[in-house]
Amino acid sequence: MSDEIASAQVSRRDLLGAAGTGVALAALGAPARGATSATATSPAKAIQVGARRKLGSLEVSAVGLGVQNMHRTYQTTIPNRAEMHRIISGAHDHGVTLFDTAEAYGPHEDERILGEATQSFRNSIVIASKFGWNIDLETGERRPGLNSRPEHIKLAVEGSLKRLRTDRIDLLYQHRVDPAVPIEDVAGAVKDLMAEGKVLHWGLSEMGLNTLRRAHAALPLTAVQSEYSMLWRGPEAEVLPLCEELGIGFVPWSPLGVGFLAGAIDGQTAYADGDIRKYETRFARENIGANLALVTLLRSWAERKQATLAQIALGWLLIQRPWIVPIPGTTQMAHMMENAGASAVRFTPAEAAELTAAVSAITVKGERLPPAVQALSGVEAPPRAS
Repeated sequence: MSDEIASAQVSRRDLLGAAGTGVALAALGAPARGATSATATSPAKAIQVGARRKLGSLEVSAVGLGVQNMHRTYQTTIPNRAEMHRIISGAHDHGVTLFDTAEAYGPHEDERILGEATQSFRNSIVIASKFGWNIDLETGERRPGLNSRPEHIKLAVEGSLKRLRTDRIDLLYQHRVDPAVPIEDVAGAVKDLMAEGKVLHWGLSEMGLNTLRRAHAALPLTAVQSEYSMLWRGPEAEVLPLCEELGIGFVPWSPLGVGFLAGAIDGQTAYADGDIRKYETRFARENIGANLALVTLLRSWAERKQATLAQIALGWLLIQRPWIVPIPGTTQMAHMMENAGASAVRFTPAEAAELTAAVSAITVKGERLPPAVQALSGVEAPPRAS
C-alpha cells in the first residue's frame, strides 16, 4: 500500500526545504546543510542502519519504493506517467534497489509502469510482485474473492512477467491467503515457477501464523509483508518473533500510515470517495485527535534530529530489527528522496529506547482497515487433503 497523498505536498516539501534536507542529502552522499550536533551523533555510539540489508538471503536497499498508486492517487487524479518513470529511475540513482508492486495495483497498470521505467537497470534491482486476488488475466477486471489455485498462479505470473518486461520476478508474494487452497499447493506452484527460473524468492502477506509455518516448511520463505508503522504495531506481538525464529525478512507496507505519519492529515482533512482512509476509523473525527499525539511526537524528534517526520517514522522502523525493509510509496520526486534518506538518521541505543517508549505510551484509537478488508488478514489456509 502506498503512502502518497496530494495534500501532503506542502507540509512535506516545506520540511525538505528546511533542516530535513540535510539528512536526505547525507544519505545520497551529498554534504548536509545546517547539520547540528543532533545529526552528527558519533557513529561508534549510534545504531548502525546502513544502506543495505537482507531479507533472508536476498540483499536489498534499507528502504524500498512501493509502486502502488502511480496509476492514480488517493484523490483519484492520474499522475503524469513520464514523471512516475523519472521517480522510479531517480530512486535507482539514489540507491534504492527494492521495487514493490502487484498485479492487483491498477489492476495491472502499476506493473506496466514499473516495467517501462526499469528496462535500462533491470539487472541491478530487485522487483517484487504479488498474486492472489481474483483478477481476470486478460482484462484486469477485479472479480469477487481470491484465487490462489496453482494453475491460476502460474498464468498470473506469466502476465506479470510480460507487464514487468522481465524474465523473472525476484520476490513473489501471495497477496492474501486463499481460504480455499492449501498453502502447500501454493508453495508447489511457486516451486515449479522457481524451477523454470521465473521466480527467485517467495513470501506471504498478512497471513495467519500457522500458515506462515506451513508455507516455510513446504518451501522456505524470504519475506513476509504486512502493515507496520508507529500507527499500527500489530506485527510486534507474534509475527516479528516468528519471522526472527524462522530467519524470514519483514517488509512493512504503509510504513507512513497512509501519509498520517508524514504530517499529511489532521482533524480537518476530508477524503475523496474511494480513498480507503475515509473508511478507516483511526482517521474518524472522534479518533484522530488522540492519534495526532504521534505526529506531535514525530515533530519533536524531527526537530531534534534535523530530519523530517517521515524520516523519523521510517528510521524508527529500521531500528526495530536489522531485517526490516519498509516500502513507502510516493508520486512526488521530493518525497522519494526524503524517504530514501531515512537510513541516514542515527539513533543511539538510549534514544531508540526513549522514542519507542514514547510511541508505546500513545494508544492509537480506531481500526486500521474497514472490516471487510481486515477480515482478509490473519487468514489460515485449509489443511491439505491426505
